[in-house]
Amino acid sequence: MTSPAPELTVSAKGLARHYGKHAAVHGLDLEVRQGEVLGLLGPNGAGKTTTMQMLTGNLAPSAGEIRVCGIDLLEQPVAAKTRIGYLPETPPLYRELTVVEYLRLAARLHRLPRAGCDTAASRAMQRCGLTEVSRKLIGTLSKGYQQRVGIAQAIVHEPDLIILDEPTVGLDPNQILDIRTLIRELGRAHSVILSTHILTEVEAVCDRVQILHHGELVFSNTIAGLREFQRGRTVTISLYRAPPIETLRGIEGVSTVDADGDGRFRIRFAPDVDPTATLVARAGAEDWGLHQLTPAQTSLEDVFVHLTRGDSTGGSPS
Repeated sequence: MTSPAPELTVSAKGLARHYGKHAAVHGLDLEVRQGEVLGLLGPNGAGKTTTMQMLTGNLAPSAGEIRVCGIDLLEQPVAAKTRIGYLPETPPLYRELTVVEYLRLAARLHRLPRAGCDTAASRAMQRCGLTEVSRKLIGTLSKGYQQRVGIAQAIVHEPDLIILDEPTVGLDPNQILDIRTLIRELGRAHSVILSTHILTEVEAVCDRVQILHHGELVFSNTIAGLREFQRGRTVTISLYRAPPIETLRGIEGVSTVDADGDGRFRIRFAPDVDPTATLVARAGAEDWGLHQLTPAQTSLEDVFVHLTRGDSTGGSPS
């Protein structure tokens, strides 16, 4: 018997935000299920921050709808926001308070009963590894610990959806590893949307990835799916007697050719075309000395660059 799909925590349909004639976000669809970590990527100006501000209710969309745990964010903003925890890129910290004082305040601001604020603060500190610094002033903590405090305030009320905007920016490698571990742990019990410029971070902690470009969704797939994206569309070919690179570029269906040296070339195919057979036939007929032809491994960085440098054909692989 097939187990039921996890509950849908957030659903955005046709989301758009315009500033005059400029569309910061246009026609965005987004879904996140319980226990899932979604990586939201895009170059500067792609619309990531605008999207996150709309999802948290801090910015009204020009069009579209947002539902959090089935609650319409626009029609019932207070009820929907109680299900959301948010860490903006600059954590909203009060440096003159101790960690425990600040988290008690955050619990009250999230409208938790006064009698339960101490328990909520203690639980958040334990989950974020802050118990040992609970009595220290936030202003005296390292950047890494301040980021932990920022995450703790986002989860103190046990939200269904946690939205993290660049949570590891400015941290050293050890601190980054600690925060990644924490995000993976949070993803087991909550839904998490993670915005980051660190591509390896997405591959390390996310279940799915969506890439924005010019305010539109250009890629949406699981991490496993993105590793398959372009497989068969890019090959590495090794030739003992390689022809001029212009000859390879002139083969029908070939999009780009990059020389790696020693007769090795990385060839990207045009969409919906596979010139592999033509390559093999030409290599035999013209005595290029074909040694090897293999599909190239595609990293998230390859996909990101391909989709956001203007050579994408559009669409949203899924």
